[in-house]
Amino acid sequence: MGRMAPLAVFQEGQLNMKKVLMLSVAALFVAACSSSPDKGTVAKTGEIEREWVEEGITKNYIFARGIGAADQTLENKTQRMATSRNASIVNAQYNMLSFIKGVQLEGGITVEKAIETDSVLATKIDQVIKGAQVVRTEWTSDDGCVVVLRLSKKSLKEAGVKIAE
Repeated sequence: MGRMAPLAVFQEGQLNMKKVLMLSVAALFVAACSSSPDKGTVAKTGEIEREWVEEGITKNYIFARGIGAADQTLENKTQRMATSRNASIVNAQYNMLSFIKGVQLEGGITVEKAIETDSVLATKIDQVIKGAQVVRTEWTSDDGCVVVLRLSKKSLKEAGVKIAE
């Protein structure tokens, strides 16, 4: 029986190491998630974060962010907020178009090259981008605005843009 004791201690130690390792991984995951800011948003102070992520792409969507400044000569806060929101949407649409132009199509060319020779495709892409959904709107302390637009890849495909996966 004296020989079984070291094996039991070893197995118990191995079990404890697994628990410690799992807890460490979980703690690291929680810390990483809680410390990574949402880049390009408005902070609680009303200022825009210093690091900015213009656009992104996921399995089903393309995202673009835009910023618009408020006309400080307007006395009405609602007007300042409305004009800055409109400006931020136009900026986000421009950023989205710039991003989409660089996307590779199934034939190996970029969207930018394809629309140089196909004006109908250019018009369709323009219409699709104008139909992108505003999924986030934030105002800065000086009534500027930051928006995030979302465009489904499905709508691009329906417009004739076959994105290479």
